[in-house]
Amino acid sequence: MKVVNALTVDVEDYFQVSAFEGCVDRDRWDDYPLRVERNTRRILELLEKRGVRGTFFVLGWVARRCPGLVREIRRAGHEVACHGYGHQRVNLLGRTAFRDDIRVSKALLEDLTGEAVLGYRAPSYSIAHGTHWAFDELAEAGYRYDSSVFPVRHDLYGIPDWPRFPFLLRRGTERWEPVPGESPILFGGESGGDLVEFPITTLSLFGMGIPIAGGGYFRFFPYGFTKWGLNRINSGEGRPFVFYLHPWELDPEQPRMAGAGAKSRFRHYLNLDKTQARLVRLLGDFGFGRLRDLLDAPA
Repeated sequence: MKVVNALTVDVEDYFQVSAFEGCVDRDRWDDYPLRVERNTRRILELLEKRGVRGTFFVLGWVARRCPGLVREIRRAGHEVACHGYGHQRVNLLGRTAFRDDIRVSKALLEDLTGEAVLGYRAPSYSIAHGTHWAFDELAEAGYRYDSSVFPVRHDLYGIPDWPRFPFLLRRGTERWEPVPGESPILFGGESGGDLVEFPITTLSLFGMGIPIAGGGYFRFFPYGFTKWGLNRINSGEGRPFVFYLHPWELDPEQPRMAGAGAKSRFRHYLNLDKTQARLVRLLGDFGFGRLRDLLDAPA
């Protein structure tokens, strides 16, 4: 029997990514051709063929312009969660603006779906040691879980010394800390102000955390290595993994951004033509479900 892993989709468009924030004026986002609806529906069709349900972290900006898409995601049985409003990194927003961002987005998504939004994922996984106040704001806004922590070293994100698998997150005397030895299962009872953290899963190899479960890493590594590593997590460690991707990663025909640096172009455009075929293989090789369902599973 396949382990049920979490399939997550960050619903944003190609011009909204952090890699292009230096060459794209966010005040002119409306001038760019919108491709997120078509690309997200492509993912929905692939998931429907496999009978897979996942969690879609939807950007508030997208939800306001494509309300029918949000309703379509929910009608298909997927979980709708929050990706913030304008895809601004937490450390660049600041606390007051972040508070408004997560509350406005949550309310918008809840109005469209008619149910509570439980989960949040920061743009570019930008909750790190310097922005622990974000967890305070999430808990106070009524979120039950977060999926913003990437336990790796990276120039834009990462908390490399935090756990690789889901954990309970509690406010300490100075900052939020993982709670060792406690189950992250909170549904059916009171959370007591705690959050469940669903970090992006890494592969432990040679004492290092290798980012293997999605995004640019899914496009960079050969599929055979990805499958081997994820199987090792499921079978060798007996744990589910959290996988992520973006709708624009299935769109090799998307417009190219003028003025982007070489590193940004490499990260964004690498192997876009291979993503869909690899995703189809992934859906056949592993079992998937929604993040909120993992909270009900045995620890």
